Amino acid sequence: MAFHLGLQPKSHATLLFVTTAPMLPRKRSGFRRLCIRNCVAMDPKETRKLVLEVKEKLSQYDNLPVGKNGRVDDEMILWFLKDRKFSVEDAVSKLTKAIRWRHEFGVSNLSEESVKSTAETGKAYLHDNFDVYGRPVLIVEASKHFPQDPYEDEKLCVFLIEKAISRFPAGTENILAIIDLRGFGTRNADIKFLTFLFDVFYYYYPRRLGEVLFVEAPFIFQPVWQLAKPMLKSYASLVRFCSVAEVRKEYFTEETIPASFRR
Repeated sequence: MAFHLGLQPKSHATLLFVTTAPMLPRKRSGFRRLCIRNCVAMDPKETRKLVLEVKEKLSQYDNLPVGKNGRVDDEMILWFLKDRKFSVEDAVSKLTKAIRWRHEFGVSNLSEESVKSTAETGKAYLHDNFDVYGRPVLIVEASKHFPQDPYEDEKLCVFLIEKAISRFPAGTENILAIIDLRGFGTRNADIKFLTFLFDVFYYYYPRRLGEVLFVEAPFIFQPVWQLAKPMLKSYASLVRFCSVAEVRKEYFTEETIPASFRR
């Protein structure tokens, strides 16, 4: 999402919201592709008016938390408004569910300590470096995932998403997710968790998932993907199947390549 502040006659400022698809490398060429989905001119005063309108409607729900990521969080409200193309009713509906979920799931209580045992398996982690487009990188090593306690896996997933968002550099608004499928077997298959991952982004962290790389997918993964794909809604279009070599060449520099992709 890019924001351009342009001057109109009589010095009235207009905020231009340009929604773009992730800046991705083209296959074989290395050039990036820019796809403009829509461009909406929105006066800052009108934007503020919509935020206040949403906030007023949310105030009717006394059981919704306040504070950061609550019903009075202007930044969160604006983000969901943009996601819902500035439809107040749609934004209120989605925000109500998201805020309630955050409270019930206990997002604010998640910490390094609370996910320590699951994180130590090495099945998922946040890479220390950004990709070449400045995005935080969430890596899942599927061969280390053995479905046991869904809630513990979900806690680690949400904690890493929150951590990635907190690390956004200026101008970055989404995450690159890499699912390393080397060594994947039937014992690692977990359609329920894969669906949870995409649902979390779709309902509670809209527009935060920029791209998903399925790396070196073996033949045995195909039936898993065919079952999961219909459940992923529009987010299925963010998926790219690729090789380790493509990950190294197109998404990282020599200095920033994750250790597991150097071999």
